[in-house]
Amino acid sequence: MTISVIEPHGFCAGVTAALKKALSLAAARRSDSSTSLYCLHELVHNEIVVEELKKRGFTFVESIEDVPDGATVLFSAHGVAPEVREATKARGICVVDATCPFVERVHKAARDFAARGLRVVVIGHPGHIEVKGIVGEVEDAVVISDVAAAKKLCEATADTATRLGVVSQTTMNADEVAEIVVALKTRFKVETTAEVCNATKVRQDAVKAFGGDAVLVLGSASSSNTARLCECAPCRAFRAGTMDEVKSLDLSGVMHLGVTSGASTPEEFLKAAVAWLRGEMV
Repeated sequence: MTISVIEPHGFCAGVTAALKKALSLAAARRSDSSTSLYCLHELVHNEIVVEELKKRGFTFVESIEDVPDGATVLFSAHGVAPEVREATKARGICVVDATCPFVERVHKAARDFAARGLRVVVIGHPGHIEVKGIVGEVEDAVVISDVAAAKKLCEATADTATRLGVVSQTTMNADEVAEIVVALKTRFKVETTAEVCNATKVRQDAVKAFGGDAVLVLGSASSSNTARLCECAPCRAFRAGTMDEVKSLDLSGVMHLGVTSGASTPEEFLKAAVAWLRGEMV
């Protein structure tokens, strides 16, 4: 079996910056062990990264209510709603914000659309942390995740003069986002900044261009960008988030395997997986 590493892959700039902030906090804690570090949600959706940060003293919580007054909390790269920021101020919680700059731009676009009287539509997965943060910026935002939902919204809206301001979760499938916007424009006057981040798009494009017969995407099951890489593969696609999962894959019949990794997947994991697949390690 021939194995090719697909470029680009792995950490994007937003993940790198978020992890740098987390490691800086952990280093400071070593000189003051009385400091308690919290992270609101997983810093990034990758179990390897999360476990490493737990070892360095971080406690991960799903609600700001679980952070003690006066403690230090790291906001994940996915962003938070304004009400979360207000709650930290009210309780004297020290915030270190690791929100991805591209996500911050989506928040701003949603606010700007709402301020101008446009109905805000968020293209994304309703339960995703990033989407929850974006929706928290405006009242009555509508979340749609596919073309079928876009068509349903078109059919359900009687006012043909309704103007939409459309934004997108940054880790969606780029082609699907474009198709959803086209569907909305058949019924509404649409202004949009909806697009995935560049790191997501170029990784998806690289997978689409791969000419082998199977792709292995390394990343967590909870990672949206990892799932989208699997979806856009032009051939068979496998996913693995740990070495045990890599070793359990049934790659029989695969002649040329392309290996890539999600934007929150450590490079060390990819190197170890590729080495094992090539028979260079047990």
